[in-house]
Amino acid sequence: MNILYAGTPSSSAIILRNLANNKHINIKGVLTQPDKRGKRGSNLIQSPVSIEAKSLKLDTYKPESIDLNEIKEIISALNIDFLIVIAYGKIIPSWLLELPNNSSINVHFSLLPKYRGASPIQASLLNGDNDTGISIIKMTKDLDAGDIISAFTIKINEDDNKLTLEDKLTKKCIAKIYETLRNMQDNKIESEAQDHSRATYCKKIKKTDSVIDFSETSDDIINKFRAYYEWPGLCFKYKDINIKIHGIHRTNEISTNKPGTILKLDMTGLYVNTGDKVVVITYLQFPNKKIISSSDVFNSYKKFFQ
Repeated sequence: MNILYAGTPSSSAIILRNLANNKHINIKGVLTQPDKRGKRGSNLIQSPVSIEAKSLKLDTYKPESIDLNEIKEIISALNIDFLIVIAYGKIIPSWLLELPNNSSINVHFSLLPKYRGASPIQASLLNGDNDTGISIIKMTKDLDAGDIISAFTIKINEDDNKLTLEDKLTKKCIAKIYETLRNMQDNKIESEAQDHSRATYCKKIKKTDSVIDFSETSDDIINKFRAYYEWPGLCFKYKDINIKIHGIHRTNEISTNKPGTILKLDMTGLYVNTGDKVVVITYLQFPNKKIISSSDVFNSYKKFFQ
């Protein structure tokens, strides 16, 4: 089967590699986000999908707009059975959705109609869900609203964070996507409309979301640490300094003082009051410094936290 693939981040690149290595699949082209200017210097940074496509020697397109005549002519000339979109990050125009001989599909990392939008993995962690999954859907002009072709559930463990959960979802996609495509091609699968009345949407994550409000519950704080593990991370402000958190867990001790006040600091960690129970910060990082353990914090910053 002939496929046009559209994606951008690392998880999408891993799935692209798997599809490209399948002898029954012919990747006719790859769409990904344009190269971006680095924060320092003038070097352009390619997306992970761009890097992977290049290593696989696949024709790759990085248009600012898919509606530009030049890219439209190139893609329209491709004889594709499926358009597969996995975290591309741009709106797919109607002409492209209608181009494939079979269907345009999207793999979304949630159990739709729950968590439509750009951050479904983070949303499932922020809400403390026990499970999530992938939804393979037919694409429409509306955001994540197409009919569900297939859906697969995975369990969320208490120690899962954004990276580990994304890895699980990526592996589930790899295990199920070719089977789904084959069944679609053989007309062995029927899609089912989403219940739009049950749709929920996840917010776009911002850098400012990383700052802890200790008046929240300990569960909410831990869930934020898990959800923001890759980016933007979690931090707290103390004596007007933003301090990043790289390790944190809850205790069963009830907070007895104002949220954000420090209960104690010892070799096991920095104990902080929250809206309900005390949390322990075990690894932290001061601005422009290395990550340090609780024992190093105790030995070097005891006076700072008094």
